[in-house]
Amino acid sequence: MNRRVRTRSAAMLAVLLVALGLLGGVAVPAWATARDSTAMASAAFDQAEEDRLFVRFLALYDPRALVRTAAWNALTSSNVPAAIDRFFTSGFPYAVSRSQELAARNLDFAKRIVATHPAEFSPEVHAAAQYAINSGTTALDTFARTGYAAAKERDRIAREASGDHAAGLLQADRDFVVQLREHDPGAQVRAAAGLALRAEATDADVVEFYAYDWAAAASVDLQTHQTQCANNDMIWRSKIKTLLADAQAAHAAALAAEGEARELARETAARAWRTLGAQAEPARSTWDTAVEVAERQAANWQQVALAAAAAADNPNWESITVSAQANGQQWTNEHVNATRQAAYWTSLYEMALAGERDMTS
Repeated sequence: MNRRVRTRSAAMLAVLLVALGLLGGVAVPAWATARDSTAMASAAFDQAEEDRLFVRFLALYDPRALVRTAAWNALTSSNVPAAIDRFFTSGFPYAVSRSQELAARNLDFAKRIVATHPAEFSPEVHAAAQYAINSGTTALDTFARTGYAAAKERDRIAREASGDHAAGLLQADRDFVVQLREHDPGAQVRAAAGLALRAEATDADVVEFYAYDWAAAASVDLQTHQTQCANNDMIWRSKIKTLLADAQAAHAAALAAEGEARELARETAARAWRTLGAQAEPARSTWDTAVEVAERQAANWQQVALAAAAAADNPNWESITVSAQANGQQWTNEHVNATRQAAYWTSLYEMALAGERDMTS
């Protein structure tokens, strides 16, 4: 990447961060000015600030309550840098492990149901999930095992008794589910749509898809994306700080070396930069993919919101109307974060390439 492109990319990144309020009072790293000197760029690269911003995103948006709590604890500690280091090395893995335990999974499930099943359209399910949240471990376990299904059935019976949803089901509604089955960017939504259209399905299954399954499947798609991105990035970051420090130290040593030791020092530094690049490159590529996924999902939910607005008088669209805007905003948040992380890993990767070139030229 030439100097002009690097400068423009860095400037765009800086503007984006300021617009999002993520930079606060922190100065834009000197590497964003695309200086020629690798040593200067390396010295100015603010790894601590990059880590803080990522932990802040997890505190705000990670779907696991324990991960959010651990991230906030790190950010509000009396010694934030040390707390963030502990979060990366032990706090995050521990929170993930605990979140995988039954009680934590059940709580996350109940909260997701409350968020995706409004009381206005799913009164029995919403009330049962809220009761479980308020009543502790036993109630959460009961809700996850049998309570959710039973509450869905009660809502279904009430919906069928009124007859409004079945009467309002149009061929256009079925056609929309077909499109979701074939083209929705979320694997869980595609599967749920396919189930609603299976050979033995009835109109009641399509009504059920609109009432429950669409929103629930979309929530799982979002949560899966968030969890995978966070887990992968933590694995990469657990190694990158040491590799970056090693490369910077080796680079400085090579610049200071003289005589016969100079060539060996330069080879050592080039190898250290190469190792850093090998770690950063797959992370950069994965986050680039995450940017594309989030962009497709955000655009998809914008289209769903428009379709729901056009079907305002159709009772089958009422529940998804409520969640479409929220889903679109959540995927927009994911897009903003993925864009930042892709830029971060790209900067590390380009720094590693520049450092290796300096030591081999």
